Amino acid sequence: LFYDTLVERRQSRLMDTAHKSKAIVQSLFPKVVREKMLNEQKNRGDVHNGHNGTVEAPKVATGRMARRNSMSLLARSASLTHSVTKKDGTATPPTPSDISAAPIAELFPNTTVMFADIAGFTAWSSQREPHQVFQLLETLYRAFDDVAKKLGVFKVETIGDCYVAATGVPEPMEDHAIVMAHFAQQCLQQMGQLTKDLEISLGPGTSDLALRIGLHSGPVTAGVLRGEKSRFQLFGDTMNTASRMESTGQRNLIQVSQTTADMIITTGKQHWLTPRVEQVMAKGKGKMQTYWLKSRRRESIISSIRQIASLRDVTSSGGKISTTDTVSVDSVTEHNLDNGNKRGGRARSHKTNQWGLENGFGGSTAIEDQKEDRLIDWNADVMFGYLKKVTAQRQRKLGSTVAQDIKIPLSKNYPLSEVTEVIALPGFDKRYVNADPSLADIHLSVKNQLRDYVGQIAFMYSDHPFHNFEHASHVAMSANKLIKRMIDINADEDRETELLHKATFGISSDPLTQFAIIFAAVIHDVDHSGVPNTQLIKEGVDIAKKYSNKSVAEQNSVEIAWELLMESRYDLLRPYIYRTEGEGKRFRQLVVNAVMATDIMDKEQQTVRKKRWEKAFIFEDSNKPTDDDMNRRATAVIEHIIQASDVAHTMQHWKVYCKWNAKLYMEMADAFVNGRATKDPSEGWYNGELWFFDNYIIPLAKKLQECGVFGVAGDEYLQYALENRKEWEEKGHDVCKQMKAANEERQEWL
Repeated sequence: LFYDTLVERRQSRLMDTAHKSKAIVQSLFPKVVREKMLNEQKNRGDVHNGHNGTVEAPKVATGRMARRNSMSLLARSASLTHSVTKKDGTATPPTPSDISAAPIAELFPNTTVMFADIAGFTAWSSQREPHQVFQLLETLYRAFDDVAKKLGVFKVETIGDCYVAATGVPEPMEDHAIVMAHFAQQCLQQMGQLTKDLEISLGPGTSDLALRIGLHSGPVTAGVLRGEKSRFQLFGDTMNTASRMESTGQRNLIQVSQTTADMIITTGKQHWLTPRVEQVMAKGKGKMQTYWLKSRRRESIISSIRQIASLRDVTSSGGKISTTDTVSVDSVTEHNLDNGNKRGGRARSHKTNQWGLENGFGGSTAIEDQKEDRLIDWNADVMFGYLKKVTAQRQRKLGSTVAQDIKIPLSKNYPLSEVTEVIALPGFDKRYVNADPSLADIHLSVKNQLRDYVGQIAFMYSDHPFHNFEHASHVAMSANKLIKRMIDINADEDRETELLHKATFGISSDPLTQFAIIFAAVIHDVDHSGVPNTQLIKEGVDIAKKYSNKSVAEQNSVEIAWELLMESRYDLLRPYIYRTEGEGKRFRQLVVNAVMATDIMDKEQQTVRKKRWEKAFIFEDSNKPTDDDMNRRATAVIEHIIQASDVAHTMQHWKVYCKWNAKLYMEMADAFVNGRATKDPSEGWYNGELWFFDNYIIPLAKKLQECGVFGVAGDEYLQYALENRKEWEEKGHDVCKQMKAANEERQEWL
């Protein structure tokens, strides 16, 4: 009985493995191809078993042999496509006998192929953690796969961020062009919705991602290319042309070739198509006439804008609908799906330039309002995650007792005077450091108050091109990435956790510090006026006088954000951030030091921070570092996290850098036009950026690398900084001309 039980367990494991293997093979090869592979394997087996040209009668396997054969059927069915693995683990290529049979391949004369690429993906991924990149791709591709199964579309492969699918192969399909058109439309619709949903978890800019889709119809050669990592593949000119349709297309649009368009027109669906005005110059093809396939997403967006615009106008005009906004909505073109109306009823239109920026600014559309709501949700969720860590440690240490609300009033002095060289962080205590945040007992009202607070902060940001809530969210995302690079390692064991604590100077063990960094990132530019401190001082504005002409905007942001946090409506939130007056003062100290560090133009403050860094990391003696040494290094690192995050676009992908560089240019150009700047930013912008890279960005990136706290992120930031500096040197003059022209067009519209 015991033996039978063991055999049954073993058999169950083998069957489980067989089912998993079958699922893998089914995902790699279509059914018709699997059948051919099985038949090919059977024929080879019959030949090998024969003698003198005759086929030996098959032996009947019983018992253990039968089970073994049934378990290895799928593995043997694919043996034609794999190399042989030796006992020592090395692999040998297939022998001539392995590929002596005719290849499994066919010509499919009537197919439609789709290439769908995620526009903006490379730049987006440069700002994210690896798991976030895969979360995006898996979510999108799984949704596309589900639609493909329903419509009978064959998924060929994914190449990076490009999704390739086909109809009419491996099963013939008469209406292959129509089915693929439906599939492309639904993929576009799924992309629009999922990126908005994912922005709450993956952060700013996720909803800006878009699909660029190309379709072409024609014959393909399809089959199994035998060898290592083989799978069912498609080849031929149809694949190349479909790829050209994608690469010459535009965001959120489906471009189809003349051949595919003709097939769609033949079915009476010519109203689906709009001829592209200009002919496409495709590599290896010359000029081609192509068409835009109308997408369901475009129609739904236009419908939504009409409804929202109408509702707003009814509200703002006493029940009268403005015809101006109807014109704006109806003028949506294939190049722009995001038109809307300004607050106050004035219409606006947009054109997207080469940096992904829109040339119509100055108001808030319904779509932009929705985007801001998602940014608020994302920031609140990130902060709440750190708050759960704070609470988990505290509840493990002190229990779940309700803390008394303590208000930390504004200092009699101003924030700049509060900046200190050393902030004391808690020592290492293995009893609390690994507390599970999922067990934190936090009432829903606390999360709601946190979300409300972030929403109020977002409302206090002005609608400047650069110093706005979107940029604050980008800073928070960059700071969060650096923090994650410090703490997201396998440190379950007490010894590893303690080593990590020492290596990060205590930052990795203190979630309150982590929360304070993100908090500072979110509030650091609140109420920014769109001009630098030097201009505020020159104008003699009240806040410049109030703060004695020192770090004017930064001190103002801290005071506004802190005063808001102390309001009675956040009486449930505050005790979860800090429970004692001492914790409250430490939290404020962290926020003050971090925000004040973003004033990089004050030479006096720059000198102080430089000396602080040197004292912490360069002039260290050979003795074991004291607690004071550790805290000094932690304070310096915290300041550099927020500094690096504030200019993180310069240390990310080139397109990210260009996007925010163009936004800053526009903001400074606005100041010049409005008489709040004495110099036209187009004069000296090229050389100014080179100076900024050489004297601030690259030295800052080197500090991130040299302090040893951020792992590979330090290398990554420095590499991007060097690459962007080199690319700016080569392309900067042309970029400056483009920015100037785009801004002049924008100013004319305004």
